Amino acid sequence: MIILIGSQKGGCGKSTLAVNVASLLVLEANADVLLVDADPQGSMARWVQDRQTRAELKNIPCVQISGDIRQNLKDLASRYEYLVVDVAGRDSSELRSGLAIADVLLSPLRPSQYDLDTLPHLAEVYSLARDFNQNIKAHLVLNLCPTNPVIKEAEEAKAYLQEFPEFQLAETLIYDRKAYRDSIAEGRSVLEWKDEKAAESIRLLLKEVLHHA
Repeated sequence: MIILIGSQKGGCGKSTLAVNVASLLVLEANADVLLVDADPQGSMARWVQDRQTRAELKNIPCVQISGDIRQNLKDLASRYEYLVVDVAGRDSSELRSGLAIADVLLSPLRPSQYDLDTLPHLAEVYSLARDFNQNIKAHLVLNLCPTNPVIKEAEEAKAYLQEFPEFQLAETLIYDRKAYRDSIAEGRSVLEWKDEKAAESIRLLLKEVLHHA
């Protein structure tokens, strides 16, 4: 299965989500997973490098690719149970070519107007991709949501996202927790950290995505 994690805007926690999804598959499902870093920023590859310096952590392999990634992904998918692919937070060759072969698009969005304004263009790109890949399923997840219950940004964003029925909106919200940043800095996932709420959010999200895949 190819899980493509992409968006039309940076700063939405895309790479952090990617490494946590991959870690969950490896650590709790004992799956054969390859991380594919197709984002020129290379955040996911750096996380893997940090992880490899810690002998107590289970290795998660990673490759970096760019450009038209369709054939690369097709070849790699024949050798691994899951590919978790991180592409740049913008419209790119990697995003478009990845959508042409992926099984799942998982697109994180902050519950902010700037992020929500990117949805019409993402919907257009996704619609074009479905001309070549009719089996792909697309999921939106609200990420970096405020933990203060008084702030209603996430609920307001969910209402707006109902206008895009081509996307499955995850019921699970990913909150802006320090554990995500702290664990990433040490080459770990939140499943290897001390915040069970953060870890459980990743479990619930992936369960939703795989159920609808």
